[in-house]
Amino acid sequence: MKTKRATRKRRIRILLAKLGLDGHDRGVKVLVLGFRDEGMEVIYTGLRQTPEEVVRAAIQEDVDVVGLSSLSGGHNDYFSRVAVLLAQQNSDILIIGGGVIPEEDIPYLKKKGIKAIFGPGTPIKDIADFIRSNVEGC
Repeated sequence: MKTKRATRKRRIRILLAKLGLDGHDRGVKVLVLGFRDEGMEVIYTGLRQTPEEVVRAAIQEDVDVVGLSSLSGGHNDYFSRVAVLLAQQNSDILIIGGGVIPEEDIPYLKKKGIKAIFGPGTPIKDIADFIRSNVEGC
């Protein structure tokens, strides 16, 4: 179980994941490098992950953020499932999403616990600044 940290003693740790059958990972690989350039520690789980695998890795790696990427249309089901599983763990891990996600799906995803959705072309610095402002102790 992840608990809130009173003081930060390490870099922000972010886990990036591609869920389901989505086989497009060029964008998430760019994010891996960009977040590292922003001073974050990044774990990329690779393609075709299940929500259960993502949550297990996030807990084991003691990450501050889970970043979910979707280009295949499964975002409502997959992102929501990750949020539910993390909530069952009493986790305070920040969940963000990105990729090709229709505007009309964003309110639903936020209601399910996804803190923010970033579309294609969002500057990495903007995402990193959002993460920093939403991870306690930064």
